[in-house]
Amino acid sequence: MTLRESLLDLLFPPKCPFCARVLDRSGVCGGCESSLPWTGEAHSLWELPGALRCAAPLWYQGAAREGVLRFKFQGAAGAGDPLGGLVAQCAAERLSGEFDTVTWVPVSPGRLRKRGYDQAELLARAACRRWDAVPLRLLEKIRDNPAQSGLAEGEARRENVKDAYRAAAPEAVQGRRVLLVDDVCTTGATLAECAGVLRKAGAEAVVCAAVARTPLGRSDAPAPF
Repeated sequence: MTLRESLLDLLFPPKCPFCARVLDRSGVCGGCESSLPWTGEAHSLWELPGALRCAAPLWYQGAAREGVLRFKFQGAAGAGDPLGGLVAQCAAERLSGEFDTVTWVPVSPGRLRKRGYDQAELLARAACRRWDAVPLRLLEKIRDNPAQSGLAEGEARRENVKDAYRAAAPEAVQGRRVLLVDDVCTTGATLAECAGVLRKAGAEAVVCAAVARTPLGRSDAPAPF
């Protein structure tokens, strides 16, 4: 650990992203680890529209949902590291060997100014730290559309994100096998739109990972893989 990291830990000690308990190091506390709604091997990898596969370690419910919402909307940027660690572990277990580049679903410039950080970028960077890698900014958001969380139906979500993204550096996408990171997967509309942009820009393959996925049984839940 560097001196800077030690000072940051002293001023801003690591906390469990789900219960906010102060920890000795970044991660999830023992209590939450035993009680969180883990997807498990049977449901941690599934197929989205367009034959796009996605991995996620948690169901988006209960403490997992509350933790993600705090991270995304309540300024809990420090949760990005432990949550990104969960994404890294799940992606390594379920998608190992299928990607050589990591990127993320970006927020719009306006939302970035308001929030102060891009939550998916924090997740991607945290995941890459576990792999001694650095994510690439391959996408940019060009339309500040309404939040997907306000839309329930899959078709409405697909229309909402249509043409909202473009390749930030098309030459950097050519021939890449990309892992696309986001915070939550509901219908998969946003991930599918971004994956389509990457493929059109020349990506050889795209797979996805998120912190959590919508529980099965909901009308807007994607089919299991």
